[in-house]
Amino acid sequence: MKRLLDRVNGAIGACCRIVLYASLTVTFLILSINVALRYAAGSSLAWASELPELLFPWMIMSGVVLAAQHGSHIAVVILTQRLRGSRRWVLGGGSLLVSALYLGLSWAALPLMEIAADERSPILQVPGSLTVACLLIGFVLLAVVNLCQLPLVWRAASSDADAAPADRLEGATS
Repeated sequence: MKRLLDRVNGAIGACCRIVLYASLTVTFLILSINVALRYAAGSSLAWASELPELLFPWMIMSGVVLAAQHGSHIAVVILTQRLRGSRRWVLGGGSLLVSALYLGLSWAALPLMEIAADERSPILQVPGSLTVACLLIGFVLLAVVNLCQLPLVWRAASSDADAAPADRLEGATS
């Protein structure tokens, strides 16, 4: 089971890194070329401002998923430092709740995709549902990442609980 969860988590991480690096690179190149054209020729590409706006949500959401994978979210860091030993089960329950909320948000985004599909970007004519799809996919991936990391939370909680009596003994003898 651990191997499967590691593979799923790894695949999500690889996909998010590809999206993050590609969107960041394309955005940087387009904006750089557009600035160079503006200074050199006095004109710019008409679509050059629209494409980064379309790529930005994908870049952000992939970064959010990667941060969640590494436990870099500030709330996670603060909670894991504050909750010691046997109280870490709260993290497990909280993780399940957060996963359910992410899935609820993705479910709520489904009807928005249909509404946003009718709206198109002015120059490239890209449907607005592309941005909503980014949110939907991101929320599903966040839920999966949370669920994949749940065994680590339980394992940390049980190892802390096992180590706690020994820590108390050492404190009493010193």
